[in-house]
Amino acid sequence: MTTVYRGAAVHDGTGAPPVIGDLVVEGGRIGAHADQDASVVDVSGRGIIPGLIDCHTHVTLPTLDPLRLMNTPLSRRFLETGRTLATTLDLGITTVRDAGGADAGIAQAVADGVVRGPRVRTAIAMISPTGGHADPWRLSGTDARWHFPLYPGMPDAVADGPVGLRRVVREIVRAGADVVKVAVSGGISSPRDDPRHCQLRQDELSALVEEAGAAGLRVMAHAHAPAAIIAAVRAGVASIEHGVFIDEESIALMVEHGTFLVPTLTAARAFLEVSSADPDSLAQAREAVAVHETNLRRALAAGVRIAMGSDSGFSPHGRNLDELEALASAGLDRAQVLRSATSAAAELLGADHEIGTLRPGMRADFTVVNGDPLDFAGLADRIEAVYQDGVLVGGASFDNSNEEH
Repeated sequence: MTTVYRGAAVHDGTGAPPVIGDLVVEGGRIGAHADQDASVVDVSGRGIIPGLIDCHTHVTLPTLDPLRLMNTPLSRRFLETGRTLATTLDLGITTVRDAGGADAGIAQAVADGVVRGPRVRTAIAMISPTGGHADPWRLSGTDARWHFPLYPGMPDAVADGPVGLRRVVREIVRAGADVVKVAVSGGISSPRDDPRHCQLRQDELSALVEEAGAAGLRVMAHAHAPAAIIAAVRAGVASIEHGVFIDEESIALMVEHGTFLVPTLTAARAFLEVSSADPDSLAQAREAVAVHETNLRRALAAGVRIAMGSDSGFSPHGRNLDELEALASAGLDRAQVLRSATSAAAELLGADHEIGTLRPGMRADFTVVNGDPLDFAGLADRIEAVYQDGVLVGGASFDNSNEEH
């Protein structure tokens, strides 16, 4: 069956100006032409955008409050993930790249229709060196795995040296990963490592990226420090996550290699609101917030490619679209912001042949918005309907009495 959504301002995701016209959906794909028997749905006065792509989420992390995490059964966290996925889908986000915590079962549950949510491409677990950002050891001797507990399907991702990193990549691939994530620098939320330090050597990173590539997977690199960014880019990662302290040398190398930056601007800002956070982590977050936007502007001016990621879980679930307004405030024009969450994000995921634009033959993932979709303030409240593969999956159906035949 063919359906024509008529009269909306259609933003195709390429960055081109919107066109008021028809969006043709046929067999779950975007069509080129409507046949005479097509159903016509009047969406005049609205905007249509491609299904959004969030390139950095943690859908299984309900909170950063350590006491709550310690006292929450793992089974409850899985059930709460179902609600998080549905909330994310209702924002018009039809695909996410989960950066650690979602196992293959989460992705499969969405694909099989067990739970309602965006398609999930998952890194399973973040690979970290001993003492690195994802090493759960604390000074008290506590193993703080309440963040991401180990269980069947969630391998231990702490490893060292080229041989150890190859092994853990293979274990993550075995567990069903769609992408490999590695912590190259310290992190803001981990108090005993420094975000300004590079914690992996070049031979280690090269082995990791080579091993991921042998399995057909791309690598996303958590990296704040210039030295970490440079090492990761030289090794061939697809994206730098966060990049808070990015400098001219690391920017130039990213431009040369075409490496994406996923800034996650709202994450450190949200972390400042975690009252139970370690004081050292809060100090690191304040330092990050103070320089992040300025450094991102330098990267933008040089031509670094940007993809949107909210870091939801570290920033609040359901507030993913705040990242769009943050990117606009940092200097992306409104069309660039939309591209960062559509066609550019799809390119980063290696899925631009399927999603990210509203071109004939692409999957019919799209969102109908009341008003201008490029007015990002309050955008979440103006989403009227969300479609995946041409099927309504969020919001309300339009009045069938307005359909023409």
